[in-house]
Amino acid sequence: MQSWDAIVVGAGIIGLSLALELNKQGLRVLVVEKGEPGREASWAAGGMLVDHSAETLPGLRELATASARMYPEFVRGLEDESGLKIDLRSVGTLVLAVVETGQSSATTQACALPRPLAELEPALRIHSSTDGSTPLHEYLKERCVDPRHLTTAAIAAARHRGVDFSSGDQVLAVDVADGRARGVRTNTTRFSAGMVVNCAGAWAGEIGPHPFPTRPVKGQMLCVAMAEKELVRHVLRAPDVYLIPRSDGRMSIGATAEEAGFDKQTVPETIAKLRQAALDLVPKLADARILEAWAGLRPGTPDGLPILGATSTPGYFVATGHFRDGILLAPVTAMVMGQVIAGERPLIDVSKLSADRFAV
Repeated sequence: MQSWDAIVVGAGIIGLSLALELNKQGLRVLVVEKGEPGREASWAAGGMLVDHSAETLPGLRELATASARMYPEFVRGLEDESGLKIDLRSVGTLVLAVVETGQSSATTQACALPRPLAELEPALRIHSSTDGSTPLHEYLKERCVDPRHLTTAAIAAARHRGVDFSSGDQVLAVDVADGRARGVRTNTTRFSAGMVVNCAGAWAGEIGPHPFPTRPVKGQMLCVAMAEKELVRHVLRAPDVYLIPRSDGRMSIGATAEEAGFDKQTVPETIAKLRQAALDLVPKLADARILEAWAGLRPGTPDGLPILGATSTPGYFVATGHFRDGILLAPVTAMVMGQVIAGERPLIDVSKLSADRFAV
């Protein structure tokens, strides 16, 4: 029976990035995916690379900042390996501090706008607060990336480097022999390896022998084709909706956060509500054509933080539970997990993100 040095369970951007990292370390890697590679939470994501302390849990800030800084090189590497172009935008984000009712909800750490809001986004409907004053908005030097470009390029780069894939194999359990991980058992077969890394996202907790407390958090989104390619240039983030323009004239509009189990059905009323919230910000989007609506399942955890590191079973590691930040944290997760798996001290301490924190 063929054997690998490492098996990565899950072909989302976390699993793909780590597979590439392990391959670069000289390991023979197999990625086992229950469906089609890259088509779960990563495919459904918005791609905002949020590195903002007011919107990032304290336990994630160091990782988020490091990963955001790694992103340009991360994308260049994937483009070089895959031969594909990834839409990484550095125009920035506008955090809009007023909800539709005109009530101010300005966040802390506001920074001055580089130019008046009406110049930055002429199509934006500018609200006033209840006292008639102009509310304080924020400009953030954040990037955004097209997650579908990213995952497609990561898959192509992995194949180019000789990483093996098995699609349509749902991992049921990690095989353990002599107290050590020896491979995985799927719904159809077994695969043998010297180590296993669980990157199965919302499904990670369903794989024995360790019941990681991950759960699916449903997010519904839609994508439209803007009538004018540059109608909106910045990412717009409001309390009830966000708008993410792409360089080709598309725009992603999202997103809900629903505790709905593994249901990935879209609800027409919910999609309509998201579209209306977008229209309230940018009325000219009434002319935009709806291209697609979808729902994805983010991997949530009880404390909102990812689960990273070794498990109590030698040779078995876990990298999951990234919730809304899987796209952002892919490069830093690959780096620190690669260091942990190699037996090195990681450059960023992730000991507090160990699965042990949930032990009773």
